[in-house]
Amino acid sequence: MGIFSRTRDIVAANMAELLDRADDPAKMVRIIIAEMEDTLVEVRASAARTIADQKEMRRHIAKLAELEASWTEKAELALSKDREDLAKAALVERRKAADMGAQLREEVTGLDEALRSSEEDIAKLQNKLREARAKQNAIATRLESANTKARLREMWNGPKTHEAFSRFEVLERRADEAEGRAEAMGLTPRSLEDEFNELRSNDKIDAELEALKKRLNKEG
Repeated sequence: MGIFSRTRDIVAANMAELLDRADDPAKMVRIIIAEMEDTLVEVRASAARTIADQKEMRRHIAKLAELEASWTEKAELALSKDREDLAKAALVERRKAADMGAQLREEVTGLDEALRSSEEDIAKLQNKLREARAKQNAIATRLESANTKARLREMWNGPKTHEAFSRFEVLERRADEAEGRAEAMGLTPRSLEDEFNELRSNDKIDAELEALKKRLNKEG
């Protein structure tokens, strides 16, 4: 026996409450959807049988109506021939056909009500199934997001990442040392821009020196 034993149990079920109580919401929602799909198939199959029964009963009702008309004609024929006994027998048969037809019409009416109930159940089940599938998609999205975050954190905090950054630091240190040795040995070539910057710097220093001399001369 599954989670839902009857259609009304599914319709009354609160998806959020069921999932909140579940240890594994993703597994739980898969089970719920499977139960709903199976129940929906059963309800539709029942509705199909009801429709088939209705069609068969209506065919019998039509045949009984023809039979009733036939016995009416026979009763009239018997009376026209002064055979009251035969006319009475024909009317008895007509009554049997009429009673059977009335009984079948009542059954068809009952099947109409059952079919309307099945249609309502199918609509409610479909709505619940859509709700469950929406929950399934939401859970899947949340789980995927959580797994992605976990993988990123694992990668960032993992030994391989730390080892890689440690290697970068070693390489950067080696590059700094190589550049320092090259500069110390005067092997680093000066660019044309460096030459002009030095000229500008010298001009500024000369100008400041002249200004300082003039100020001292005035004060002396």
